[in-house]
Amino acid sequence: MSLRPTIDFLLHDWLKVENLQSRERFTDHSRETFDAVLDTCERIAREKYAPFNRLVDTQEPHFDGEKVILPQATHDAYKAYAESGMLSAAQDYEIGGMQLPYTVEAAANAFFAMASVSIGSGMLTSGNANLLMVHGTDLQKHVFAANEFSGRFSGTMCLSEPQAGSSLSDVTTRATPDGEGFEDDALGARYRLKGNKMWISSGEHELSENIIHLVLAKIPDANGQLVPGVKGISLFIVPKKMVDTNGQLTGERNDVALAGLNHKCGWRGTTNTLLNFGEGKYPVRGNAGAVGYLVGKPGEGLRCMFHMMNEARIGVGMAATMLGMAGYYASLDYAKNRPQGRPTGAGGKDASQPQVRIIEHADIKRMLLAQKAYSEGALALALYSARLVDEQHTGTAEDADVARLLLEVLTPIVKSFPSEWCLEANSLAIQIHGGYGYTRDFPVEQYWRDNRLNMIHEGTHGIQAMDLLGRKVLMENGRGLQLLAERMLATAAKAESNWAPEAGALRDALQQVSQATQQAWAGAEPAQALANAVPYLQAFGHTVIAWIWLDVANSLGNDNSPAAQGRRAACRYFFRYELPKIGAWLNVVRSRDATCADLPEEAF
Repeated sequence: MSLRPTIDFLLHDWLKVENLQSRERFTDHSRETFDAVLDTCERIAREKYAPFNRLVDTQEPHFDGEKVILPQATHDAYKAYAESGMLSAAQDYEIGGMQLPYTVEAAANAFFAMASVSIGSGMLTSGNANLLMVHGTDLQKHVFAANEFSGRFSGTMCLSEPQAGSSLSDVTTRATPDGEGFEDDALGARYRLKGNKMWISSGEHELSENIIHLVLAKIPDANGQLVPGVKGISLFIVPKKMVDTNGQLTGERNDVALAGLNHKCGWRGTTNTLLNFGEGKYPVRGNAGAVGYLVGKPGEGLRCMFHMMNEARIGVGMAATMLGMAGYYASLDYAKNRPQGRPTGAGGKDASQPQVRIIEHADIKRMLLAQKAYSEGALALALYSARLVDEQHTGTAEDADVARLLLEVLTPIVKSFPSEWCLEANSLAIQIHGGYGYTRDFPVEQYWRDNRLNMIHEGTHGIQAMDLLGRKVLMENGRGLQLLAERMLATAAKAESNWAPEAGALRDALQQVSQATQQAWAGAEPAQALANAVPYLQAFGHTVIAWIWLDVANSLGNDNSPAAQGRRAACRYFFRYELPKIGAWLNVVRSRDATCADLPEEAF
């Protein structure tokens, strides 16, 4: 099966992305230019990514003592992606970009994520450069961001540390001023960093000329002590190789050393590293300490980094979504071609009759429909959110502010719903394959392994849940949640004539979520309110996907094509089989159930 018809439907028939052409930024574009971008990305993904997905899974990165070795296929894929211009697709013409709507960019990148998420397609590099375009100086943009957009340099984000994990307030990497005149360096206030960073994707390789690390570190106070908490965190540009003010390599290596490669259950084609900063292996100008250039102001590193973190969270959600879609297409193909079993009639099964293909069994259809509902629903949500990004950047001041708030509320869902439920889709894909599903003769076991990482990538499920219930639905007096509710109710009103039961169910679900939000915080301490944040996230996510599916289904009108029938069935499935689950999840939220929180560790 091809992903393209689904992408075309969501972009053009549902989101009406051509309407963006009326915006000044996108006046040079048309359906033809959008299609040309999609055509190019689809071709590169088909030729340079998909054929090597198993290869990069089995031929993991390894260190030969001097450099990290990756298969030639990874080098070829990186080169093709960089040459396509997709690293700078949404950037201004003046810096070599296409001024492409982010909605189209996100859709185009979906082809790469489905073909081989393990090879990767530059998510961190684009995010790194985009952060610098917002928070960097003009020279930092020219030297670092511009070279990342061209593919000459690549980028990382260095947050976690071996002892800290997701608890960024506990980072211990230190940044001290690099001698007299450190504040006057043209590339930014110059510091020396010392510390260790763990789980750094693409932290070491030979794919690009240089690697630009964005590193969180703390500047000691006057007494040499690190400021507790996140307020003391600053952000630094730490290139692997030193550069001059024209972006040219000086020939000197920065003091960043590979300490080891992490070997994960999935995403095996991507190097994942432990990096040592400033241990003295590569002294710069005779001194230990990795040279880093301050981004923004001291102490505001986390605020700057969130620009990249939020973009990465949406990217992880898209990766999880496309792994779900890949498993769905693989199991659908298998179900159409695998004969097994016979239909049950009034007298039972007749063994003399020929076998039927397993797609003729009701339970196989259930599992296929679940995969479609999870994955295509998540894809629609991701593209809807991408459309909000375009609104935030090019809409009127009022519309941009609305888009900003909606994105604040939806980002934890865009990251977490596909990370959990498209993983479940991958599990169902294995189930449909039966015993063959967990062998390497078929791709679905790899899809599951690759996807299992996404519930942890860029903030775990629990972190996203606490962010949603503890901050996002409360911010600005709950205005973001109110705006989302208004859109849901508007969809329900439009769908009333053709989808009355579903419209009513959506209104009821929204009411349940709103009541649970209020009751969770009614006189409660934060620890009590957030004890069941994950069930809240699950219920909230299911309500959002139900809304998305109802909006999609209602947009079909009188279309009775097989694709439209499938989307209507996926909508009905989600409302009948999935949405009713939210009652159980929200019950523990409303009551602030303490079964888990109060159990002493000795009882486990």
